[in-house]
Amino acid sequence: MGSGSTLAGKEVPVVGSDAVRWIDLSVPSSSSIAAVDAAAAPPSTDDRASCFVIGDPPTYLIWRIHKAQPQTLELLELAASKEFPRVGLRFTFTDALCPFAFVCQNEISGVSRFPYLLYVLTVSGMAYLLRIRNVSAYASVSIFPVNELLEVNVRGHIPNHSAAITAVTATAGGLVIGTSDGSVFCFQLGVVDPSAPGFVHELRDESGISRLWGLISRGKLVGTVQELVILELHDKKFVFVLHLDGTLRVWDLASRSRVFSHNMGNMTMEGVTFVRLWVGQSYPNSSIIPLAILYRDTSDENEMISLYSILYNFGDRIVFSMEPSVQNIPLEEGRCLDVKLTLDKIWVLKDDELVSHTISTNIDEVEALSYALQEEFVADQLFQSTEHLADEILRITHSIFSSSKDDILPFVSSIFLRRLLLPGVRHNATLYATLVEYSRHLGESELQTLTADGLKKEILSLIEHEVGSEKVSLLHCWKCFFTRYFHNWCKSNALYGLLVDSSSEAVGLIRNNSISLFRSLEDIERIVEGSSDEVSELTSLVDIFDDDLEYEILIELLRCVASFSQHLGKTASSIFYESLLTKPVISSEDIIRYIVKILETGYCTSGSVLQTSSGDHIVVLEKELADHKSLRKLSVDMFLSLQGLHKKASAWGRILNIIECFLKFLVPQKVIQKFDTEMSSNINSSVIVHTTYQIAKVMFESAWDFLLFLSYLVDISGQVHLSHDDINKVQLELVPMLQEIIFEWLIIIFFNSTPTVPAVTEDFNSKLSSLQIDNNTGKRLWSDKLGRCDFTLAFIFLLNVGSSSLNHSHFPSERFSNVQSFINRTRDFISWIICGQAGGSSTFLSRSIDLAFILFKHDQYGAAEQLLTIAEAHLLKEKTSQSIQDADGGWCIRHHLLGCCLLAQVQSGLHGTQKDKKVSDAIRCFFRSSSGNGASEALQSLSDDLGIPYLGFSGCTSIAEWKLQYYQWAMQLFERYSISEGAYQFALAALEQVDEALHMKDENYMNDSVNESVTTIKGRLWANVFIFALDLGRYYDAYCAIISNPDQESKGICLRRFINILYEQGAIKILCSNKLPLIGLGEKVEQELAWKAERSDISAKPNLYKLLYAFQLHRHNWRRAANYIYMYSARLRTEVSLKDSVGSSLMLQERLNALSASVNALRLVHPAYAWIDSLADGSSLVKEHYPSKKAKRTPDEHSPANNDLEPQGWTSAIDIEKLENEFVLTSAEYMLSLVNVKWTFSGKHGALSDLADLLVQNNFYDMAFTVLLKFFKGSGLKRELERVLSSIALKCCLDKVESTWVEEHSHLLTPAKHDMVVHGSPITVPTIPQTDRNSCWATLKLYLEKYKDFHGRLPFIVAETLLRADPKIELPLWLIQLFKEGRKERLWGMTGKESNPASLFQLFVTYDRYAEATSLLLECIDSFASMRPADIIRRKRPFAVWFSYTTIERLLHRLEELISMGHMVDHCDKLKKMLHGSLQNHLKMLKVDSDDAISVS
Repeated sequence: MGSGSTLAGKEVPVVGSDAVRWIDLSVPSSSSIAAVDAAAAPPSTDDRASCFVIGDPPTYLIWRIHKAQPQTLELLELAASKEFPRVGLRFTFTDALCPFAFVCQNEISGVSRFPYLLYVLTVSGMAYLLRIRNVSAYASVSIFPVNELLEVNVRGHIPNHSAAITAVTATAGGLVIGTSDGSVFCFQLGVVDPSAPGFVHELRDESGISRLWGLISRGKLVGTVQELVILELHDKKFVFVLHLDGTLRVWDLASRSRVFSHNMGNMTMEGVTFVRLWVGQSYPNSSIIPLAILYRDTSDENEMISLYSILYNFGDRIVFSMEPSVQNIPLEEGRCLDVKLTLDKIWVLKDDELVSHTISTNIDEVEALSYALQEEFVADQLFQSTEHLADEILRITHSIFSSSKDDILPFVSSIFLRRLLLPGVRHNATLYATLVEYSRHLGESELQTLTADGLKKEILSLIEHEVGSEKVSLLHCWKCFFTRYFHNWCKSNALYGLLVDSSSEAVGLIRNNSISLFRSLEDIERIVEGSSDEVSELTSLVDIFDDDLEYEILIELLRCVASFSQHLGKTASSIFYESLLTKPVISSEDIIRYIVKILETGYCTSGSVLQTSSGDHIVVLEKELADHKSLRKLSVDMFLSLQGLHKKASAWGRILNIIECFLKFLVPQKVIQKFDTEMSSNINSSVIVHTTYQIAKVMFESAWDFLLFLSYLVDISGQVHLSHDDINKVQLELVPMLQEIIFEWLIIIFFNSTPTVPAVTEDFNSKLSSLQIDNNTGKRLWSDKLGRCDFTLAFIFLLNVGSSSLNHSHFPSERFSNVQSFINRTRDFISWIICGQAGGSSTFLSRSIDLAFILFKHDQYGAAEQLLTIAEAHLLKEKTSQSIQDADGGWCIRHHLLGCCLLAQVQSGLHGTQKDKKVSDAIRCFFRSSSGNGASEALQSLSDDLGIPYLGFSGCTSIAEWKLQYYQWAMQLFERYSISEGAYQFALAALEQVDEALHMKDENYMNDSVNESVTTIKGRLWANVFIFALDLGRYYDAYCAIISNPDQESKGICLRRFINILYEQGAIKILCSNKLPLIGLGEKVEQELAWKAERSDISAKPNLYKLLYAFQLHRHNWRRAANYIYMYSARLRTEVSLKDSVGSSLMLQERLNALSASVNALRLVHPAYAWIDSLADGSSLVKEHYPSKKAKRTPDEHSPANNDLEPQGWTSAIDIEKLENEFVLTSAEYMLSLVNVKWTFSGKHGALSDLADLLVQNNFYDMAFTVLLKFFKGSGLKRELERVLSSIALKCCLDKVESTWVEEHSHLLTPAKHDMVVHGSPITVPTIPQTDRNSCWATLKLYLEKYKDFHGRLPFIVAETLLRADPKIELPLWLIQLFKEGRKERLWGMTGKESNPASLFQLFVTYDRYAEATSLLLECIDSFASMRPADIIRRKRPFAVWFSYTTIERLLHRLEELISMGHMVDHCDKLKKMLHGSLQNHLKMLKVDSDDAISVS
């Protein structure tokens, strides 16, 4: 602000002006036009922009030319009655443009298609006339249509080709150009064809033959054309021409004649150059034209603006004359960027401020008013105005919070982040440029679509990355980010030009990437930011004091508070503000106390807090020393100032009264208004919203300064002699008053700085069908803007704000408002927020409920919750716990609405702990709401158009009846959104009220809303409790709800659903545990399970038959358990035929398990009762019928047509033996299925023998012998054993080589990993057959040795089978040994068991194995002869020895035959001789033994 100017206003950015999407249009150049000199016209050395106001209501057309992109021109079309456009046009020409553009309304041709005309000139001398369509017409166009532009080479029409173009201007239908030789040419561009006569005219005052010498004479008369301005007066157009030598000429364009000429150099001092010329509109009812010329001193480059007045008279002839008076405006600091003249003011834009001067004939009384630019505000918010402000934030936070670093750093980041995203600070282009510097390549369009939360996450992740990668402090990263951001902000928002609407006196600013308007200051801003002389001029402040002394005391007091706040006030206010909007670890009252302590004793943290990565300890110590000195100085200055105040006022009571009077000045003004129409969403309204924030911020900080000052005053009360009564007045009157003021301005700041959140696709209210948004088109359009960072909550309230009763007819909404009108409308808006329409709300606390309803209606659930939470916190400060509830039920409405907000947020997509926290808080709010004073009347009075869920009931006469209805409503609300926890709690709460509510109804005999019986209501509520408990997975509670239900029908339905849900959730096993008391419901549970089991898929998991088995085992009902598991086996048997081999094997394995379990269960029963009912008696386990329930499967479905699948005779009871038989058959069937052999027991004769054969064929020997032993007895068993072993022996014939060797320790049945082991089963079932060829003889040996005791002839059968199959086969030694082992005594000869040496001898003889037969006989004879002496007496017993003499005779006979036939004569003869010799000896021994026996006898 200049030294001689007074701060009168501030800049207010227009919302959305930083988020324009440009449609790029390339303007083609005609190839038929020859190339021209590139230096024909002056290029753009500065950024240029201007605004043309066209039509009524006006349209504001803004153009920009950037010096960095001189070939490009941006064009924006604005309307005050509409929002800022999101799309603009950007024209790109082939050559650089002159710093000039002219936009006007099309009055030539094609007005409906081309509403605007654009004139531009390139530096090469090429003039363009573009006929502009509406912006939407260029959405899919990239090249400007050639037939919609006119291109002319103006250099070709200038006689002096050496003269350069130095100035250019335009009007509708014409282009005016000034050259370096002082000539001025008019081109009727767009009106006359360029090739036609009269297209170009030169403005000159010679006539006739003298024109031949005009070129020479003009060069001597005037200098270079410096500036051209066209002014329209009384439907005539005049060109004001300023020449470099100071000559000012005025030409009439219609007559092309000069009407005025004056040398301005005579009126100015020497040594200056004429730079710019501005001409204003003539004053109303006068003939004066204001004119301003910018001079620049050639020696020191200082600039000055001189104001002139030109008189005109349109009588018989046009006469212009210059007034002698001159008003000089020196530009002390800063460079002049633009100047605009209005009816009574001149607006001068410099690079550091905007200054306005009143145009006055009294030069000595000219007042300069300064308007602060946005740079000052942004620098203050980003801690750029003072170096150590950011450091103070961290140091104060460390001093206040005693918690760990984890609590402090997020709080500090929240402060920085909130400041960065403030309205006016957050800027799309700036943020994009800063993120690019940090290598965050986020697209500019993508950045604009981010919500506020998304933007916060992106920035926080960047800061956290910087902290981790650079190993620096969080504060250092934020400071660096803010410094870069501010640099980019200044670059992205460079000043271009002024925007002025003379008709409404609106003033704006055109920046690089944004547009803004100016407003005047509010009184409080003049007090805080102005001087004491400015404060003295505020009549509203002077009127509240009785005398001048009180006013002087106030001035001193304001100085004292301002000085006090400069030390910590600005940084501390940020911490205080953040504590009010968030939930820190300490309260805002504690923060004030800590800050006062800091002001007294200094920071309580060490200097290490501020150490950066460099760790410069010396700098930190110097900082601590400087802080200590500053605090000492503050304490002394405050003490002296307070002593001076006390001395001047003579009593603290008077000072406190003055403070109280001033605080009333900070209270938001409450104006009773009548709103007739709704305020639309437009540029003016966006400025009002931002103005509201700026004013509220100043009010909040002023109230904070006084609160901190009074707290400090009370703390040092002993030093300044503050009495006890004075302290009470401060604490009981002034501090609560300040808290109320702070609360109100805090809410206003919150509304104007908090971005909205996007509306959910299926929001909370649409689900309830209770929110009916009206058909207002503007509101529907606004809903699309929800979620944009620049669309704050305050815009939502504009939907509900009408035009004020104040007369704003001078400032219609179709035009931009002037500086004072913005303040008036802002006051109306603030008043509406605080007290509503016509002052409807008595307090702002009650008003906060109305505002929360509006927020809720527009899907801003989080903001509504925060508003109500802040209001609740403020209410707790004001009242004690006994009086916190309002008598009118406002407290109940607040909590009711808060609960709805919390639920709505849950429905918007919250998850995890955050969702659980919201649900818990919502439940608490609804419970508190129902129990408050006046809850029934207040909540039932809420209408159904408020946007929240409608209660839908009324007429509750008792508290119990009210709570019953309200709890049921809350239960249904939570149920509707699948929040079972809340519904569960409210269902239980409603149950507690049923008895009392119904009792009160009976006593009063009233026909109220409770028209059901107690049993019905409780049954319904207990059913709901059951459902919600199931949803929460609380099965025990769900079962308790079932047994507590007095309605038997409802209980049965719930039990059935309970079982179904347990089954679906895989928790059905809980029925078999000790967790559920099944007393009285056991049979019902069993019936439900059995009914469902019979009608469910057998492969479903978990299996209900198994569950029934376990259920009965748990109840020690073994027979029922066996029955259910056998039912499972039977179901498997009927369905195994439908499966493939793999599925069949699995089902057979399951069936084996079931049969084994059934056997095990029956073994626990007394043998007399160890049986179960046959399935032939009926397949259904449950006799009850459930007509209301459709089963997926009926019991008769898939059942066989006959009972052939069962073993014969299973028509009655089934005992253990029958189960074991079925188990064996199923085992065999299972083993065959493993090798893809399908077999089913048919019950026919020979089926079991066939089964044994199949098993042997597939090497399942164990299973084959198990079947034989299980189903055959006596001779039948012997016969089958012979068959099976014969089959095995035949297989061994393939392995002759290996027949003499058997691995003694081989395992015939090695279990595999897929072996099924059934608990308690009599058979262990292998799943892999024995297919090893080398083990065939071992197998034969194993089973022959194992089962020869069952049938003694088995070795003989095996040997005979082998010899029959291959007479030449070499019998294994182990087999021959089996024949010999039958003898108990060697002296018996060939006697023994059924398979003895005699039978083997017989086989040898029969199958021509003479050598083996001879050897065997000789062995037996030798054994008989070579007995021990002790055994001789036994040998001599009669009939003790037996040899097969008949077979011996056959052997001898066969040997003789062979000898006679000539076959193996020598060999046979040898055998014969051996036999004869051995037999003779044997007979001799027998003779001796016989004689001995006779002699002994």
